[in-house]
Amino acid sequence: MTAVFSARPLVAIVGPTAAGKTALALRLAEALPVEVVSADSRQVYRYMDIGTAKPTREERERVPHHLLDVVDPDAAFTLAQYQELAYRAIDDVQRRGRIPLLVGGTGLYVRAVLEGLHIPHVEPDPRLRQQLLAEADSQGFAVLHERLRALDPVAAERIDARNVRRVVRALEVCCRLGQPISSLQRASPPPYQVLRIGLHMPRARLYQRIDARIDAMLSAGLVEEVRALVARAYGLDLPSMSGLGYRQIGMYLSGETTLPEAVALIQRHTRRFVRQQANWFREDDPAVAWFDASGYAAEAVLARISSFLAQFG
Repeated sequence: MTAVFSARPLVAIVGPTAAGKTALALRLAEALPVEVVSADSRQVYRYMDIGTAKPTREERERVPHHLLDVVDPDAAFTLAQYQELAYRAIDDVQRRGRIPLLVGGTGLYVRAVLEGLHIPHVEPDPRLRQQLLAEADSQGFAVLHERLRALDPVAAERIDARNVRRVVRALEVCCRLGQPISSLQRASPPPYQVLRIGLHMPRARLYQRIDARIDAMLSAGLVEEVRALVARAYGLDLPSMSGLGYRQIGMYLSGETTLPEAVALIQRHTRRFVRQQANWFREDDPAVAWFDASGYAAEAVLARISSFLAQFG
């Protein structure tokens, strides 16, 4: 007898950048009534298409995508805002009888949705944030991380010292509320029955794909995209402009480096980002069904998802 679940189905597709998550979602859309809910912290910004590897207009016509182009590059956008919008999008897709695919490589976004993190609703403090970022620039990121460790050792243990934006946000919450951010981050799992699909491939192959993607971005006009953002008065010091590709091309446009040097920096920092993603999406996590994306995994993934969905009658 087929089991019937009161919880609603949600499929999450996770893994490192350039592993083929978007391509897999497009393939699944050919066989299943799915819609994509993006879990990418950069694709929320308008006018930032090439450097974020945002799905093209043609790809969005093939399968609906949610949480792309949510805010302008100079707007504050918090994890709490993302979580709220993601839940709205997921619920809307489910109400229409379709299957939401949570797709992306931003580990904290994925965790916020799947685990139901209770996120402090603390508005950004631009003055404090600017002060902390200036301190990180002048004294190094380790100084801020040590300050966080003194205020909130639990959060400091969870946050990579090199992730200056997250360290600054944790300090911001501590200062505004007078208590550690970790004491506020509880979890209440949402009413979803979740299937987690992970894509992985040998690191050397992934690095080749990353380099090819960067070359394709440059050919598609990444330099021109960053130049256009600057022309719109979006400063290079904005959090949105600190993303991979944008910061380095910004350095080139401001005369701090050459274009070949900027490209080398993008490659190096993207590889470092992949290593950080591995901490979020661990291949020994039994809750994730992992598939080797260097082969043709789409059919195997489709079979696994179809089996999962069959439980709902």
